[in-house]
Amino acid sequence: MKKDIHPTYYPQAKATCACGNTFSVGSTKPELNVEICSACHPFYTGKEKLIDTAGRVERFRRLESKKKEIQAKKPTKKPRVKKAK
Repeated sequence: MKKDIHPTYYPQAKATCACGNTFSVGSTKPELNVEICSACHPFYTGKEKLIDTAGRVERFRRLESKKKEIQAKKPTKKPRVKKAK
């Protein structure tokens, strides 16, 4: 391995989340700023946060409801019976 080419490793680097939570991680930088952490991530907290841009979520839900209505109105197909020769 070559010497003096690797960055300094900080095993107790301080990471600060946008929500205010701080924790230590290993990094090549002594301090990190992150936008989301396990304390505020919806997957870990069980809270659903939707970041909606231009009504995309509502549009998706509207299209899904239309799809379900159409499938409910669609008559079921009867199986075809093959004729004996």
